[in-house]
Amino acid sequence: MIDRLSGSCTADLRRLERTRFWPEATEEAFWHWIALAHGPLRHLVDPMFGPDCGFPECGCHGAGFREHLETVLHLLPRKSARELRALVRDLDERILVRAKVIPADSPDALWWRGRF
Repeated sequence: MIDRLSGSCTADLRRLERTRFWPEATEEAFWHWIALAHGPLRHLVDPMFGPDCGFPECGCHGAGFREHLETVLHLLPRKSARELRALVRDLDERILVRAKVIPADSPDALWWRGRF
């Protein structure tokens, strides 16, 4: 489970994962996003050191994890989305502050696309 989420948000996530994704898909994406936010900077700026397998179609790259989170945020009920969005936004801001080479007009922009 993702820490700091309410029981109702977790239940909404589980329902969504049963119908649209796979069990714990969002938790996996979230923890990879945490690893990027708190890991070595080279993982943010150099694709050779990132957490992916090298196949963009797989979705196991930084942008794929963040894209999954964005999709979930749009599919969850508003209250649950607001809860998860607060946690994801904190990680987004940390990544953008640490990796100044990633241009972003605002934290709300889809800045991760094409950056990893």
